[in-house]
Amino acid sequence: MERCNPIQLEFQSSCRIMLQYNITIKENFLLSSIMTHRSKPSATLLFFIATILFSGSSSAGLKVVVSILPVHSLVSGLMSGVGKPYLLLKGNQSPHTMTLKPSDVRAMNQADLLVWVGDSLESPLSSVIENDNKPDRVISLLDIPNMHFLPVRHDLDWASHNHEEDHDHEKHHDHKEHHDHAKHLESDHGDETDNHIWLSPENARSMVRHLAKVLIDLDPGHSEKYQSNLKRMLQQIDQSEMAFKTTVSAVKDRPFIVFHDAYHYLEDHFSLKAVGSVSISPERQSGAKHIHELRQKIRRLEAICVFSEPQFQPKLVDTLIDGTDASAGILDPLGMALTPGEEAYFQLMNGLAENLASCLGGVK
Repeated sequence: MERCNPIQLEFQSSCRIMLQYNITIKENFLLSSIMTHRSKPSATLLFFIATILFSGSSSAGLKVVVSILPVHSLVSGLMSGVGKPYLLLKGNQSPHTMTLKPSDVRAMNQADLLVWVGDSLESPLSSVIENDNKPDRVISLLDIPNMHFLPVRHDLDWASHNHEEDHDHEKHHDHKEHHDHAKHLESDHGDETDNHIWLSPENARSMVRHLAKVLIDLDPGHSEKYQSNLKRMLQQIDQSEMAFKTTVSAVKDRPFIVFHDAYHYLEDHFSLKAVGSVSISPERQSGAKHIHELRQKIRRLEAICVFSEPQFQPKLVDTLIDGTDASAGILDPLGMALTPGEEAYFQLMNGLAENLASCLGGVK
């Protein structure tokens, strides 16, 4: 590949610097074009040239790629003042069916660290990750220590198992039994574990603690910054948790139905009373029989709200509540309408709390 060849002697030292940054013929053409007048450029012009040449050429900095916005937000907070992680899932895509662009695949292949929940949530990423020749740089959040796991509920009708009684029973499990159950779910994860783990403040704390250690190992030069960011993030998670409790305190005993089983961690942590879901899988439509059963259930349990999600058509929910006293609401477990960044996770949790309180506290 053709390299920089300065026109005037006084630019030889500058050229040597540019060679260290692997400046190619394209950038060299810019320099040559500016110097065609054979006059010595001013310091301002030289600074302008250097800015253009070096802006896209340095490979310095940790390259971190994250699958979904809630986790990306937590990583962004840990990396504040150091760098910005790359987000794969953008817009109103579902992680189950997301489409990767060539730029996404390239970012994954070039990453120093790739963070995802796991195959059972972001399955489209699996083929790229399985072909990775550096598995140590990939972190599945289902595999990190000190995580609290809850099972997927397959039957749609959670009240048929006496939800409140089950919830109380779970709270009276001793710590060892609960820990063993979590480990069993972890070993089986995928089909048995609810993968919406970020909706638990307990899990959010475990995630940022573990990811901070990983970032420090990869980038020890910024260890103090990562540690101070971790302290700040833990404080923000605590504050978010307290704000959520306050917001939903008056409505936590009111029954509601969700679009799919994505909120088990919220229900468990904040003692909310979800009684069923519209669909087992967000990609599968419910049949007429199930819709009829849910309508009867709404009336029987006096469900206050039925919640849809922004990436799915709300027509099914509108059909479901027609002729009942229930209202329609929206819950967004992924924060699809939010701007990516370190505040997004806390905006997500605040939005969930406010939407629950608004719908469950309202009168149709």
